[in-house]
Amino acid sequence: MNIFRILGDISHLLAIIILLVKIVKSKSCAGISGKSQILFALVFTTRYLDLFTNFISVYNTVMKVIFLICAYVTVHMIYVKFRKTFDSENDSFRLEFLLVPVTGLSFLENHSFTPLEILWTFSIYLESVAILPQLFMISKTGEAETITTHYLFFLGLYRALYIANWVWRYHTENFYDQIAVVSGVVQTIFYCDFFYLYVTKGPACNIQEKQTAFE
Repeated sequence: MNIFRILGDISHLLAIIILLVKIVKSKSCAGISGKSQILFALVFTTRYLDLFTNFISVYNTVMKVIFLICAYVTVHMIYVKFRKTFDSENDSFRLEFLLVPVTGLSFLENHSFTPLEILWTFSIYLESVAILPQLFMISKTGEAETITTHYLFFLGLYRALYIANWVWRYHTENFYDQIAVVSGVVQTIFYCDFFYLYVTKGPACNIQEKQTAFE
């Protein structure tokens, strides 16, 4: 554990809490991609199967459980509790374009050819592209609430902090996980355009300007 890892986890958790609070307080999931949230739930499910086989620490276990619960609560709110407010017409990204190549890649490139390891690798690859349906939805509608941009900002910050975590671990522990690092860098790149506009123009910046990367 190091400060970058802890801050990354806090940023990740804060992003999820921001999204959940937004849905609960507004009683609406307008502007939120249900497909991205399904992918994130799938990411956590396939990554944290080791909850049943491997204990690392209380912190690790608690964070995994929290992420799993929050992911499925979010999906439930979008598709069940507040389904009438869900914009299914604009949440139209085809998930097979992500799931098929990610599944294939997880079988071809992994640390060891075992079920848990393949599922863990699948989760790493999938997380790197899971935000694309949300970004596609924003580019399609040209709209995003301020709270949604906060959510995306903290997700991007989480990935940036994890890159710093990997750099730190490489220099202090000589540890390097190529699959996690490459996937994390790819994921961070997807946030770069949005991150730049958020910082320079604020969360209420013109969303139309974000469309160029997805048109």
